[in-house]
Amino acid sequence: MSFTSAGSRWADVYLVAAGRGISICGELLAATTLALVLQSAGHGGFAVAGLLLAATLPIALLAPFSGRLADRADSRTLLVVIGVAQAAICAVLAFATHPVLIVALVAALAAGLSITQPTLAALVPRMVRPADFPKASGIVQSAGQIGMLAAPALAGVLIGQTGQRGPLLIGAVSYLSLVAIGLLLRTRRHGATEKDQQAAAPFRLWDDRTLTVMTIAVASVVAGVSAINVFDIFFVRETLGASTTVYGLVSASWSAGMLLGSPLGSRIPEHRRTVGTVLALLGAACLAVLIGGATAGSAWVLIPFWVAGGFFNGLLNVSTNVLIVSRVRPEAHGRAFSVYGASVQAAGIVGFFVAGPLVEFFDPRVLVAGAGAAGLLAALACVPLIRGEVRSQTRTAPATSMRDEIGDNVAS
Repeated sequence: MSFTSAGSRWADVYLVAAGRGISICGELLAATTLALVLQSAGHGGFAVAGLLLAATLPIALLAPFSGRLADRADSRTLLVVIGVAQAAICAVLAFATHPVLIVALVAALAAGLSITQPTLAALVPRMVRPADFPKASGIVQSAGQIGMLAAPALAGVLIGQTGQRGPLLIGAVSYLSLVAIGLLLRTRRHGATEKDQQAAAPFRLWDDRTLTVMTIAVASVVAGVSAINVFDIFFVRETLGASTTVYGLVSASWSAGMLLGSPLGSRIPEHRRTVGTVLALLGAACLAVLIGGATAGSAWVLIPFWVAGGFFNGLLNVSTNVLIVSRVRPEAHGRAFSVYGASVQAAGIVGFFVAGPLVEFFDPRVLVAGAGAAGLLAALACVPLIRGEVRSQTRTAPATSMRDEIGDNVAS
């Protein structure tokens, strides 16, 4: 593990948390704004799916490169340079109107995100003592949920008042928070020495059975349920007849649930942080989607189900972060988070490919409920895979099964 030998630097933790919350708000503000603009302009499921695909595909494809870069380059340089570039791209998006140009610029934003995400994730373990990492992870995750909570509602309100330009310019300013983080943080990864790089180079995530099973389980469920990101805008806006403002509130309700769940994730007992717990949380979130999609008669009725799903999602995020950090050597943390994140993003791409055509032919309610059911079935299908691993986790400390390599190649 990569933890400080001195006392925990909580000022740095809160600084990263604030920056993460602001930058995620900007990212989601831009994505929600553009999705609403495309839908309101009469573009169908293919356009919205293409937008979401552009926001995820670069993260999956660039994982081998971005993970190495996060481990080998200076963290301050990465955050400052990428933050400035993303702010400029988002400012250009504010004036873009052609769907192809919008999709291309969103892909460029995602390419920057593929680098900043593992860079920030790898910094947090260096700020705190081992016993404090679950709490620190919960704080950072909670800040991200606050950003996610604010963005959809803010997008719905701003679009109604100013059109697309206002929220996108605000999003451009938010990306500069990464620059502030890079300049103000005392904790800094300077990149591994040549000796460390040679020792870590062959490290593969897939040689750790626990992390492999966890990644497969999460990716399998995400592949089943991710299409809801395309379906829900049509379900809420057209089937349930909600305004853009109400759509923003519904979207924010999932993040509200995550905000409630993330702090509690740090309180999960160590012996309960297993892939079995991860799978149970995944199934619970999908069940909330299934019931909400099948029964909601109005957008307001959907909100408590989305809050419940987000709650389990928040618990899940902290649990997976702790498992990764506890089992991976410090010089490979960037690649570990990059490979895991890319695997999940790649699984989501499967849903985006399927979602576009389905929106054109099926009722959005059926599609939303079906996405929840697909995720739940995927979770149940993974149960045989994790049975042996759950027994192993309850008997063995995480460090004893840590292997020497982390994957440079991902299926995503």
